[in-house]
Amino acid sequence: MAESEQGQPSAVALAPAAIEAAVEATAVKKAALPAAKAFVLAMFAGAFIAFGGLYFMVFISDPNLSWGVQRLAGGICFCLGLVLVLCCGAELFTGNSLMACGVASGKVGAGRVLRAWAIVWLGNFAGSLLVVALVYLSGIYKLNGEAVAHTMVSVAAGKVGLSAAEMFFRGILCNLFVCLAVWIGFASKTVTDKVVGILLPISGFVACGFEHAVANMFFLPMGALMHASGYGADAAGAALLAAPGIALNLATVTLGNILGGAVLVGLGYWFAYGRKAV
Repeated sequence: MAESEQGQPSAVALAPAAIEAAVEATAVKKAALPAAKAFVLAMFAGAFIAFGGLYFMVFISDPNLSWGVQRLAGGICFCLGLVLVLCCGAELFTGNSLMACGVASGKVGAGRVLRAWAIVWLGNFAGSLLVVALVYLSGIYKLNGEAVAHTMVSVAAGKVGLSAAEMFFRGILCNLFVCLAVWIGFASKTVTDKVVGILLPISGFVACGFEHAVANMFFLPMGALMHASGYGADAAGAALLAAPGIALNLATVTLGNILGGAVLVGLGYWFAYGRKAV
């Protein structure tokens, strides 16, 4: 935390250059996490994002809501996920794209970052699948006369029904928004700051229909499970809710997320604020 002139901790938000330095230092710490600890923290993040996704789908299952209200309010509901990640502590693959700043500065090796990304990606998936199981066993999909189950299929089918190019570019746009929200989180000094800073970028990416790999780790298996259980058979794209369609989406969106977060946000801000003059 920054210090005031009297030497006391300051509540003033970090300036962009200080954020970039904090991101570099955090990259070093994240790369040094023991694999088991990183995996467990990643499971938390996967579960937290799944909670946000569940909140989103329960909300938009009201057929009386207009399209615009669904997008806006549903996006705000989804913010729950990143609020929990940033305020409670967890390892989120998409946010960890910013570790590219540490690589660019020479403070951490690319191999260590790739290893950290792989562990966190797998941990996020494990946490997401755990929530899928809990949601199924709890029968939450039966809410609102089983409308929630149909929404789960519809949301997932809409994602696997995209072309690979659409998935990729929506993945880029998504992690631009997510990493900017995380960037705001680095600047923030209080929980209130973090929550308020998250709201617009995250609700914005949801409202615009961008693609988030970790969210899809929940949406796609949940939709596939509901489809296999007899729900949403008429949803466009539902036939693609099988392992090949899910794998294509996750792989393509992950690559887009890396480009949007690591390159456009991470390396872009490193070039602006962290690169040493020559």
